[in-house]
Amino acid sequence: MKFLGGKKGFTLIEAVVAAAVFLLFALGIYGGISLVFKIVYQSRLKILETALLSEELESVRNIPFDSIGIQNGVPTGVLAHTKSVIRNGVTFLLTTTVRNVDDPFDGMATGTPTRDTSPGDYKLVEMSVICSNCSQVRPVILSTLIAPRNLEGASTNGHLYIQVFDATGEDVAGANVHVVNTARTPNTVIDDVTGNDGWLRIIDTPTGTLSYNITVSKSGYSSEYTVSGSIDNPNPVKPPANVISQTVTEISFSIDRVGSINLHSINPACSVIGGVGFNLHGTKVLGTDPNIYKFSRNFTTDGSGDYNFLNQEWDTYYLTPTGASYDIAGSIPMLPFNLTPGTNQEFYAILRPHTNNSFLVKAKDAGTGLPLSDASVHLVGNSFDDTLVTTLGYSRQTDWSGGSGQINYTTENQYYFDDGNLETNSPAGDLKLRKAGGIYLGSGYLESSTFDLGTAVNLRNLEWEPLSQPAQTGVNSVVFQLATSNSSTPEAWDFFGPDGTTATFYTATNTVIYPDLANQRYIRYRVFLSTADNHYTPQLSEVALTYTSDCTPPGQVFFSGLSAGTYTLEVSRSGYSSNSGTIEINGSGEAIINMSPLE
Repeated sequence: MKFLGGKKGFTLIEAVVAAAVFLLFALGIYGGISLVFKIVYQSRLKILETALLSEELESVRNIPFDSIGIQNGVPTGVLAHTKSVIRNGVTFLLTTTVRNVDDPFDGMATGTPTRDTSPGDYKLVEMSVICSNCSQVRPVILSTLIAPRNLEGASTNGHLYIQVFDATGEDVAGANVHVVNTARTPNTVIDDVTGNDGWLRIIDTPTGTLSYNITVSKSGYSSEYTVSGSIDNPNPVKPPANVISQTVTEISFSIDRVGSINLHSINPACSVIGGVGFNLHGTKVLGTDPNIYKFSRNFTTDGSGDYNFLNQEWDTYYLTPTGASYDIAGSIPMLPFNLTPGTNQEFYAILRPHTNNSFLVKAKDAGTGLPLSDASVHLVGNSFDDTLVTTLGYSRQTDWSGGSGQINYTTENQYYFDDGNLETNSPAGDLKLRKAGGIYLGSGYLESSTFDLGTAVNLRNLEWEPLSQPAQTGVNSVVFQLATSNSSTPEAWDFFGPDGTTATFYTATNTVIYPDLANQRYIRYRVFLSTADNHYTPQLSEVALTYTSDCTPPGQVFFSGLSAGTYTLEVSRSGYSSNSGTIEINGSGEAIINMSPLE
């Protein structure tokens, strides 16, 4: 078909394509314009917030020095800790913090270098502002120092120093500290954060006996707090703090990243058992005599045999059934189990029908505490005579002095490869960085031989000793990656960290092996050593892999259907000293057998 003038028109497809191209072009322009407007708006918002803070700080400078403080806070004064301010139709949240500052020019409250009996030398006023109903993520913060006009006088107040550190003893900066002094009416309330050194130093605080109630927290972290004595908790382990006149009171708290526990109730054949009641409790206590556990909860698994504990504090946990239907015939990992900070721990409770008398035996290596496989457990007495063998437990290496070049792990002191930067025989059996020119090299790595685990297994944790390294070597100076395969000769060994990528590493606080490495028979590890100070080196003495096969708990055997009475228990294993003794069984019992390697 031809149109007037003999010219061809656009086909429908061409028109649609042209429209689509125009739409993409228009959307790009619209997105760019929107981004420009957003940037301009955020810039105007920050200008407005900066002006607001400048005005507020200037107002504070005109307040008498003794009145500069937080209402019912320390230092006490006329300022509100938080307030809402409306400017140009926008609502802002203004947060004010006032701190007494102890300047070392005239001595310190701690007496270093000399003691200052009036350490509140001047005040730091810090104000932050954030838009309440905008998409602003970070507040704008301004601060100023304000000094008294006259000479300072002696103070009868005291000083409260609060330290916050994590599970490894490292300082926790930016931890929220909430303090309530109940000795005054109205109560003194302090809300502040720790500095980069993990300390909050509250200078010139009113005195009080067991009156300073303190709570320390941080987003994504556990919390710790003081507890007052009560009828239910007559002996708290961390009671409220005292503040004594002209005395520094120091109190410490430990918080770290929260993790999770995914608990599953199953039988020895891996079949789900739902609706089972348990009690889970940690070892941290709020009070003693009797023990008041910080965490203790009764719960029931769902129809799929699952129960998830989110935002869980790092601790050592115990699990017991609350009903009379089942006995715990073992667990993966072995009870009690550790939850390290920030990790996701899978836990399987292996259940068998309850009998009046039963006995669970756990065989461990006395030196490492790891479960032992292939331990023969013989229980005899009251017309009962049976021998069970513990199943898979761990593989480990404690010596690298034999050198490199070994493909399969047959000789226990050899390995596959190293980069030449490691010393493997000084001292004998340990691994550390090599010295060159009197100082240690900055880094080095080693790749192990291939470990044959005998069958496809479920890898659980990667553990090594020592966990604590010289502070001068820096954080995570010993880290690992793992590679697994169902072939002893794969085309390549691909090494990954705990999130299944090549960018991460297993560390002392992150030892749970990536779940997708399960059901593999062969495994290798790479260990990386590094130092931040070439006069010091990290050192590795032992590495171990813990694992289980399907639903068989490592290092554990369970005897059920027994009669009450006296039994003889004998535990033996090749390469270990045997253990034997008599036990009384009356109900559900267990024994932990720590076995020592033969010399």
